[in-house]
Amino acid sequence: MPLSDIAEDAQQVMSANKAAVSRALNLVEDRRAESHARVAELLAALKDAPKAAGGHRVGLTGPPGVGKSTLTSVLARGLRLRDRTVGVVAVDPSSMRSGGSLLGDRARMSFDPTDNGLFVRSLATAGEVGGLAYAANSSVRVLGAAYDTVIIETTGVGQSEIDIVHVADTVVLVIQPGSGDVLQFLKAGIMEIPDILVVNKADQDELARRAVADLRGALRTAHAVGAGGAQDGAWETPIVATSATKGSGIDELIAQLDAHRKHVETALLARRRRGEVQWTLDLFIRKHGEHGVSTLGGRRLLKARAERELDGGETPLSLCEQLSREYVAALGQTA
Repeated sequence: MPLSDIAEDAQQVMSANKAAVSRALNLVEDRRAESHARVAELLAALKDAPKAAGGHRVGLTGPPGVGKSTLTSVLARGLRLRDRTVGVVAVDPSSMRSGGSLLGDRARMSFDPTDNGLFVRSLATAGEVGGLAYAANSSVRVLGAAYDTVIIETTGVGQSEIDIVHVADTVVLVIQPGSGDVLQFLKAGIMEIPDILVVNKADQDELARRAVADLRGALRTAHAVGAGGAQDGAWETPIVATSATKGSGIDELIAQLDAHRKHVETALLARRRRGEVQWTLDLFIRKHGEHGVSTLGGRRLLKARAERELDGGETPLSLCEQLSREYVAALGQTA
């Protein structure tokens, strides 16, 4: 995609042209150095898209096998029934041979390919930790310029994979009854990040009731130590019981998503900016480690710089690349 075509393609992305959206996503996934300028130009052109400001970025996370993909599919259909356009980013594990997405999540989703108000994209983690992919933030920005709601489904969290909080306006943590996940999440601190808790496969009545009770106890514990919804002030994390295979609980889930989106309305831009600052730092640290951070002045200086330059129009991806060049140059000077 030459630079001269990017402005036109950005306009088509904002019109939800599927071919243009697909081209844009291909571009932001391209890690080659010669693509960096085009990625930066594209994301700058999409920065002030009307849908981006008023849209909703929903992160679905939880352990593998909990039913996130089926829930994503049913949730997307429920939103479409309400005449909302939906873009889905399904982050899949990478193939050990090709490095590409295994498409496991896509295989478990059921969507109408003729629906112009719905777009689904798989991203490969390519060895990244944290439940997301290298291009996740940029992909969300592309889809956010085209669709009313963007759903980001992670590969599945363990005890530390919580990067979803840096790209989503509303984080939904999904568990299943009888899994024992609540205790593990409480020990790991993951109960600090969800805005909404979902007990999926809730047709298992007794186990579902026990899981809801466990979650309520975990939330009380989290609140007692100053966590659990603290990022959104007075918001009280709701617990929604769903059965994705039967479609039950989806109306309540959508109602809670809408309520949280309204709750964070005035602080949404600040929340997104905090996420972008942290995403920038995380990308750089994954690439260069703590030595890279100390070489460029330490975390506090890098954070302040990220806040300043992101406000000036940079994107997390482009700023990370700039920091990488400076780090390599600094290494050359000290060699």
